[in-house]
Amino acid sequence: MQLDTMKIVITGAASGMGRSFALAAHRGGARVLACDVDEAGLASLHEETGGAILTQVCNVADEDSVESLFDVAEKELGGADGLINNAGIIRDGLLVKKDKETGAIKTMSLKKWQQVIDVNLTGVFLCSRAFSARCAEAGRKGCIVSISSVSRHGNRGQTNYSAAKSGIVAMTKLWSLELSRFGIRTGAIAPGPVDTPILMQMPEKAREGLARMIPLGRFADPDEIFHGVQFIFENEFFTGRTIDIDGGTVI
Repeated sequence: MQLDTMKIVITGAASGMGRSFALAAHRGGARVLACDVDEAGLASLHEETGGAILTQVCNVADEDSVESLFDVAEKELGGADGLINNAGIIRDGLLVKKDKETGAIKTMSLKKWQQVIDVNLTGVFLCSRAFSARCAEAGRKGCIVSISSVSRHGNRGQTNYSAAKSGIVAMTKLWSLELSRFGIRTGAIAPGPVDTPILMQMPEKAREGLARMIPLGRFADPDEIFHGVQFIFENEFFTGRTIDIDGGTVI
């Protein structure tokens, strides 16, 4: 598949890395359906491209919402042949910690755990399932690219996030075995820190400390991550693997 012939659904596309992916895919000639829970952000993306990027409000953690998204893809695009599972949230916290003032033991809440798992892992499952089923039904080749993270190796304070991102790697490998019979390939990208608005909201000292962990001494540009996504889409002999684009970061 070549980018300029593709029809791609992108999740978490109203802002940050997902928005950059949507714009890059559009510039590359692909037809794009962008989804997010952020209706205002989607409207801005639609307007920025003169309506060329189609948008749909979707909660990737909700089965009905996901099915509706891919129904729209069938109707408006004639069916998607590319999916970028980008939607994700962060709810960091230590599994167990001691309060510095009171000495009380506190734990990560089940709510924080479940919120991240629902969006970052179950969302990937639901979107990939809906996408693959429609490709299989139509006899259409397809490619799923899911965004993992360098944190999949286990990052302090990110039990929920690390679990979800390592799960994405496992599902990517597993689905390559199950879906190849339908002409569907899979891949994942594991970025290091990326220059996005969320990262820029961190305190300056925290950003500086994070940058020192990266041998290249800087954060990735979202377009550098998209280069990896495009490679997976266009290389027909690639499936089931995860590409690290992390500047050499080691956690």
